[in-house]
Amino acid sequence: MQPTTIQLVATIIFALAILHTFLVSKFAKIAHHYPEGSMGENFWHFMAEVEAVFGMWAAVFMIAYVGIEGAGPALNYIEKEVAFIEPAFVFVIMAMAGTRPVIKFAEQIIVSLSRLIPMNRKMAFFLTTLVVGPLLGSFITEPAAMTVTALILLKNFYSKEMSTKFKYATIGLLFVNVSIGGTLSHFAAPPVLMVATKWNWGFSHMLINFGYKAAISCIISALTISFFFKKELTGDFQLRPDNTEKMHPPMWVTLIHVLFLAGVVLTVHHMVVFMGLFLFFLGFTVVTKEFQDEVQVKSSLMVGFFLAGLVVLGGKQAWWLQGLIASLGDQPLYFGATALTGVTDNAALTYLGTLVELSDAKKYFLVAGAVTGGGLTVIANAPNPAGYGILKDSFGSDGISPLGLLKGALYPTFIAILCFEFLPPYF
Repeated sequence: MQPTTIQLVATIIFALAILHTFLVSKFAKIAHHYPEGSMGENFWHFMAEVEAVFGMWAAVFMIAYVGIEGAGPALNYIEKEVAFIEPAFVFVIMAMAGTRPVIKFAEQIIVSLSRLIPMNRKMAFFLTTLVVGPLLGSFITEPAAMTVTALILLKNFYSKEMSTKFKYATIGLLFVNVSIGGTLSHFAAPPVLMVATKWNWGFSHMLINFGYKAAISCIISALTISFFFKKELTGDFQLRPDNTEKMHPPMWVTLIHVLFLAGVVLTVHHMVVFMGLFLFFLGFTVVTKEFQDEVQVKSSLMVGFFLAGLVVLGGKQAWWLQGLIASLGDQPLYFGATALTGVTDNAALTYLGTLVELSDAKKYFLVAGAVTGGGLTVIANAPNPAGYGILKDSFGSDGISPLGLLKGALYPTFIAILCFEFLPPYF
């Protein structure tokens, strides 16, 4: 398919944005050469914020769009051709899931299950966090699962003296397990949401074809990583104490938080409704502030900004992605989708698949590849920026290295490939 001028410009800018994500640590180092608080330091620190990358390059693209085709077509594209429901949904669900009642509730579930595992308490809690946390994403949505699990890891592992190698292996495992862990249902994982209605995929279809395989993969990968780092996961372990200035949330407060989360999930396709619910939720947190920590609106908004930029740029990539998807056989499609997910959002990839006539096998391999590769980079899966934003400060002043994340994700990605490739049935 021959691209138009604006499509070609969008692809070039998209490539520059991807390159930018690999240079953020370099920009952070440049910032250190300027006096603290100076304009130079602030500029280069902004350039080093991964959450700002795609929003910034999307703004460059929109300026180019106006220059090439005029304000009318540019406004039509941004208002009618691009949907911002997913970025808004991730922003809301991340802010809700990062609250004290939800975190404590998820933590209690994980602690209770970890006591059933015949391991030392530290290893058992780590293992359960990285299996149960991501699989909860099939019910509370992947962005919520990513937020909750990353906060539990930050609180109980990343804030302690753990090696950098352990941290990269853990974040790679987290990203991969969250990406595949949302496939037990048809409403929780962004790449599944994009196709479920059109392809008539319901809960039973997802559980039989994807969900149980994802659960097995999560368990195998987490067990292996746990034993590999058994020296760091031995010794005394106590859950890190909470802020003593805040009271423990009573069950009724937790239940209302869960109901708000459920309301947002049920109205995921109606942005006006779930944004309204979010405003009511903010009011509820003010009324119950003695049981709350500060709602993380800023960090959640930055993740939404990241995804909004990705949507704007990704909307003009169909000219090369769509033809590529249609031309591949079953196995090349699976491995191609896994690789492509690393450089483009997996939800965008599966959405493009709905525009092409595909066999049942190709539908399976497209979605399986999209979720399998969802942990390879920070842009591969919509919830990844949420986990990145929560954990990045634990990796020092240079932040999270894209190459380090890729290396950390390779093993659990390989296990996911084996499970989705060889466990029956396909469809």
